[in-house]
Amino acid sequence: MSDPAQYRRPFRGTQPEYLYEPYQSTRHRAPGQPLIIVPQSLTEVTGPVFGHEDVKEGDNDLTHQHAGEPLGERIVVSGRVLDENGKPVSNSLVELWQANAAGRYPHKNDNHDAPLDPNFTGGGRALTDDQGNYRFLTIKPGAYPWRNHHNAWRPAHIHFSLFGHAFAQRLVTQMYFPGDPLLEYDPMYMSIPDERARRRMISSFDWENTVPEYALAYRFDIVLRGRDATPMEK
Repeated sequence: MSDPAQYRRPFRGTQPEYLYEPYQSTRHRAPGQPLIIVPQSLTEVTGPVFGHEDVKEGDNDLTHQHAGEPLGERIVVSGRVLDENGKPVSNSLVELWQANAAGRYPHKNDNHDAPLDPNFTGGGRALTDDQGNYRFLTIKPGAYPWRNHHNAWRPAHIHFSLFGHAFAQRLVTQMYFPGDPLLEYDPMYMSIPDERARRRMISSFDWENTVPEYALAYRFDIVLRGRDATPMEK
């Protein structure tokens, strides 16, 4: 197999490699031939598009989507979406999905024996404002086993998806929590060679946005491009 890493994006080392042997899934999906750049046409750039009116008030609150409140520690997750020059990216659709407080997803393929929470489905979305800000109220997710290797556990994390103005303009990343001892054992996190780039996926405790007697807060800024870009899955 050709070295797929050489066909990756600029700033090699700051983005995950296509092939990272400890992460078993990459052995099957890494490209075996040089990548071909397909020029974007007007169709890919402008459509299909998501409608801003489809994002409703409250879609960013994962704690009030059902009749009761979910179990677990309430947290606020907020930040800014920025371009390579530090300028805000407005009207970007930010979606997230995550496991519940016990480390389980409400998905038929998740057979972890941790309990499901009928009041938590783990998905939300928001639009960035003029300054690139987004905000979610959710539950801190739990770690879970994933059978990649012996005694494999995924650190607590939240998946983020960001859309531009069309569905072809999509980036996906993960947010981790500070001080998690599982990070150094996680092949997904460690697949990013550059240590500084890895740290950009770790949120920081956010005292200013902590809600007294209700929820702790974490800040997670997302940089879309450039040397300081947040590592992206695709």
